Amino acid sequence: MAIVAPFRALRFNPQKLQRLEDVVTPPYDIIDEKNQAAFQTRNPYNMIYLDISKSPGKGDNSEERYNSARKYFTRWQEEEVLIREDAPAIYLYYIDYTLPSGIRLTRKGLVALVGLAEFSEGTVKPHEETFATVTADRLRLMDACQAQFSQIFSLYAEEGAGIIPTLEKGLPEKPLYEVRDADGGKHSIWPIMDEEILARVQDLFREKSVYIADGHHRYSTALQYRKQLQEKQGELLPPNPYNFTMMYLCPMDDPGLTVLPTHRLVTLPMDVIPGLPTMDELATMMAKGFTLEEIKGGSREILVAEVLARMDDRLAEGKKDRTMFGLYHAGEDRCFLLTLKEEALKNRTLANRPPALRDLDVVILSDLVLGDILGLDYERCEHDNLVRYFADPDEALDVAVKDTIKHENALPLLFLMNNTKVLQVKRVADENLIMPHKSTYFYPKILTGLLLNKLNPDEEIVLK
Repeated sequence: MAIVAPFRALRFNPQKLQRLEDVVTPPYDIIDEKNQAAFQTRNPYNMIYLDISKSPGKGDNSEERYNSARKYFTRWQEEEVLIREDAPAIYLYYIDYTLPSGIRLTRKGLVALVGLAEFSEGTVKPHEETFATVTADRLRLMDACQAQFSQIFSLYAEEGAGIIPTLEKGLPEKPLYEVRDADGGKHSIWPIMDEEILARVQDLFREKSVYIADGHHRYSTALQYRKQLQEKQGELLPPNPYNFTMMYLCPMDDPGLTVLPTHRLVTLPMDVIPGLPTMDELATMMAKGFTLEEIKGGSREILVAEVLARMDDRLAEGKKDRTMFGLYHAGEDRCFLLTLKEEALKNRTLANRPPALRDLDVVILSDLVLGDILGLDYERCEHDNLVRYFADPDEALDVAVKDTIKHENALPLLFLMNNTKVLQVKRVADENLIMPHKSTYFYPKILTGLLLNKLNPDEEIVLK
């Protein structure tokens, strides 16, 4: 079902740069204003100038942001800081990295163009909701620059197809790039241009669906842009470049594929529960749906590490037969392990959820804890930014402690989560369901700037 095609990537010219590490960035949506400023000072050709996220001193809707990105993009090509491959290729993209636990892994994937398909067609499957304001920003950037600057991270079911091994038969002796990320991971890119291999890979993908792991907004942007063009020009011929988007594709069963938990720092305003509850009051409220086990004896860092260790131990022992997560109250320096009671699944909100969603820890937290127990409305959480997301528990803990000191009329509560499994993502997507926001954190992130896709209406994509 999936149409996969090689393309002529636009990429940085190593002859013009001392260090590629100085020009690549993580995905735009995880870069805050502080990090943006750091990237801007790192190198005048840093990708942050193209794949803009924030605009200090200007509103998010400022036309200057998009015009500026277009001018940089044009000038960098004229200066040959960005150069384009002569022949189309599919690119193998490997990441050698180390988990926080110290385990070393290699994740293998590929970068190619993938034919756009509406979600209703079942070829490309989402698992998260998108937000119109984010898509509008990416749409204006694509229109201004006529390019796709970062890959959509997607998954596919290998099921014995041998797509990566097929591509590896054409592996050049040396990679095109080797770049280190901020965590020390090594990102390596190899172009595969052998026509027989490319044709075979295109055949192997035709029976597969693609599951978006990270980049739902970028995919929705490509769909919307194609629709705009169709309304102006009529139906686009199949090889038209606007019928495609650039993706990083990774097999679901790749041993290097890692999903980290995304911890939630919830800010409970005073008007939701007047007076703000003590930990004992919270424990009484939580006891309606959970068994609570207090973690004692150590600093706040030790408490958080201990509750995470107990969650891991029970998961390893196969005892994680129902939802469990940690709760840390920074104001009183108390930490608990919460385990869902069986009868809590009969809760009205949860009982109406499909089993594929009711099986997710993030849904239990969102529906039962935040919604029913704490009384936080989903729309208000989004509007008032009451829930913040952290892959690093130490960073989340630090922010929780600082917020406790800073805000007297709000109570920060840190919920420490298990990760969502890849098969859970597949099940949700296959059943046309949607997970809560930030349910997954695929690690490591693919780098923006290694490969770019230039959109040229006069070109045609090579289709088998």
